[in-house]
Amino acid sequence: MSAPLEGIKILEVGTMLAGPYATMMLADLGAEVTKIEPPTGDISRQVSDSYFASLNRGKRSVILELGTAEGQRRLGELVAESHALLVNLKPSAIHKLGLTYDALQQFNDKIVCVALTGFGLCGGDDPAFDYVVQASTGIAAMTGDPDGPPTLPGYSSADNSTGLTAALGLLAQIVSGRGGQVDVSLRDVLLSQLNYHAAAYLNSGVVPQRRPYGAHSFYVPAQLFPTADGHLALFITHDGFWRTFCAEAGLTGFETMAERSARRDEVLAMVSDVLATDTATGWESRLRPLGIPVAAVRTLPEALDALPEVVVQAGDYRLVGSSIKVDGYTPDYRPPPALGQHGPNYAETDERAGNRE
Repeated sequence: MSAPLEGIKILEVGTMLAGPYATMMLADLGAEVTKIEPPTGDISRQVSDSYFASLNRGKRSVILELGTAEGQRRLGELVAESHALLVNLKPSAIHKLGLTYDALQQFNDKIVCVALTGFGLCGGDDPAFDYVVQASTGIAAMTGDPDGPPTLPGYSSADNSTGLTAALGLLAQIVSGRGGQVDVSLRDVLLSQLNYHAAAYLNSGVVPQRRPYGAHSFYVPAQLFPTADGHLALFITHDGFWRTFCAEAGLTGFETMAERSARRDEVLAMVSDVLATDTATGWESRLRPLGIPVAAVRTLPEALDALPEVVVQAGDYRLVGSSIKVDGYTPDYRPPPALGQHGPNYAETDERAGNRE
């Protein structure tokens, strides 16, 4: 089976995480992604080889100095033969380097130009790293124990989410058959993902609250619980789950979600007491076969060791493979490119076909 995105050519002027993650997802689906790098390379090359590989497998690399006339000439040649360009730089740099649809339509009026920024292409150059945007959009304020400080997750959720959104916007505009500018920002993506919290505030004035153990705002019980050994995520979303859980745990009462929500503290105390009688993995083995949403809290190494099928080989690197499974298609996981490995333009790339690993 041919790749879903076979024949699609995408240019990337990306750095670190959000932009490179977006285009790597597209490369996994068969798009030809060419990473345009300065002579010093994407700064993520300086973090570690595995970091760079985790976001840039399967791409090509060309070196262009976009601030020079020659760099702009070569950029125009690449744009003329491509379907899309995705950029994640400061808005001023995007405009200065001519990486917008207005600047590039002269080479290809069907080029799709995606700008991935912190606050929008017209939103200014304020620094906008992942954790900064999480802090500014209310996510940190609603995360963590209510008696403790605001908390951030242990990974770059804003960058990853925005990368996926940018990839969606890019493909949507390609499908439309029209060129144009697509504007995606970390701020807007995170506010969009606060959907039901934002709707509750905008329509009813309900302010999100931090609850112990990350408890859900409505469903009860739906949070982490300490056990005899380890922590357990238990997520009871309807009364059928509750009845099944109670039958296994030897509990009674609080038969409706409305009652459990109204008497949250009593319910949580009762559930906490019973879960303390067994280990997290013990409860998982008892409740999961009953169809109850439950999981023992595991470390990343434990999760990866338990799921060897998600790990792929890309050259010398073991990485987590694509999360998109297309029936009949297996991605060709190629290694990340060396800096400038594929020359300054497509013509030279074709002459050096041996570099298409």
